[in-house]
Amino acid sequence: MTAKIDAANAAAQRVAIVGGGLAGSLLALALAERGYRVDVFERRSDPRVAGAESGRSINLGLSKRGIQALTEVGLIDMAMPLTVVMRGRVIHAPHGHTRFQPYGKDRGEVLYSIDRSELIRLLLDRAERQPGVTLHFDHRFVSADKVARELTLESGGETRRIAADWVICADGAFSRCRPEMQRGLRADFHREYLEWGYKELTLAAGPDGESVIDLTALHVWPRAHCLFVSHPNRDGSHTLTLFLPHEGPDSFATTNTPEEIRALFQKYFPDLLPMLPALVEQWTSRPTGSLLTTKTAPWRFEDWMVLVGDSAHAVYPFYGQGMNSAFEDCSALLAALKAHPGDRAAAFAAYENARRPHTDVLMELSKANFVELRQKVSSPWFLARKRLDVLLNRLLPGMWLPIYTMVSHTTMPYAEALARARRQDRILGAVATGLVLAIGGGLWWGLRA
Repeated sequence: MTAKIDAANAAAQRVAIVGGGLAGSLLALALAERGYRVDVFERRSDPRVAGAESGRSINLGLSKRGIQALTEVGLIDMAMPLTVVMRGRVIHAPHGHTRFQPYGKDRGEVLYSIDRSELIRLLLDRAERQPGVTLHFDHRFVSADKVARELTLESGGETRRIAADWVICADGAFSRCRPEMQRGLRADFHREYLEWGYKELTLAAGPDGESVIDLTALHVWPRAHCLFVSHPNRDGSHTLTLFLPHEGPDSFATTNTPEEIRALFQKYFPDLLPMLPALVEQWTSRPTGSLLTTKTAPWRFEDWMVLVGDSAHAVYPFYGQGMNSAFEDCSALLAALKAHPGDRAAAFAAYENARRPHTDVLMELSKANFVELRQKVSSPWFLARKRLDVLLNRLLPGMWLPIYTMVSHTTMPYAEALARARRQDRILGAVATGLVLAIGGGLWWGLRA
């Protein structure tokens, strides 16, 4: 069945969004502004009342793709005051020395740290103000009847069925909506867990309210066996995220007692230990999270259901693109609906075709950046290559772009960015080979002379 609608009768369409997180709330706002009636069903309580779920958030790094999506819904001027500018990375060596690595060639190529709970409150508040939006918290998605085009939801121990003209599944990596959408289809689904988990700690501001480390940077403590990343907060504190193996020596499984906790930090992060007087209390009170990545196909069922964000493509957080790619999904879906105003099935197909190949590439990029953050950022060869990339970018701004610039500071599709980076690598390899041959030839002729 194909829906035949246009902008004039969008108000006749009732859209159900399963999941009231970042992508779901942004889409609710955007669709309501376009005249749709939108019901958002979120299994958790209202975070504006109950407070954010602590210890599992991982602070967000807002970059070009997310900025573009927030601009499109008119929220960028409200979101930016909630952020802290990150000019680059500060790399902390085991002996305590630090090195600053800028994100790009100029001050415009920066990232913005933002608290997830503040951003979700902003999105929910703005969505709720739209006359066509109704937010339903404490509503758990149960099932979808694709023939009757109804959803079954549970709230307060009671179930009810609601009809929807179409449905957006935005309920995250452990989506209940996705398997219902794919039921009966030739669907593929791949989920991969990282052998490392994570735990969030807080590095408090000093007695004067000032940050005890540089507030305008992402801080990284790279170790082959573990990794610390720090995002700045507006109050001068930092959210520290420790990535550590779940099992084995020096792992979450073997770090439980106060002595074991302090010993781990003394071994890998001795400079952090004096700055965390409540380390043991924080460690024991904060949960340990798991990291996973997923990819799936298809993303749609006829003209009735479609996936966005983590329900379609969860990624490891090491490229800082989870939120940004989810927001870019929203932009792509809205663009496809606009391009196919009379055929929603065609719009969903165009959206999936435009996005899925690139989010599959993002999964691989995020895996690769995990290795970079752990092992390469302190390597002299890596630093030399980074400097060469920046130099070539300055000399040839329209021709040469570092991979990090393409991913974080442009909206170039991910697969195109990776293909371009590989071409640039081949060029550098050919130039390096030519130089070696030229130098070798010169030495050979010199020895013969």
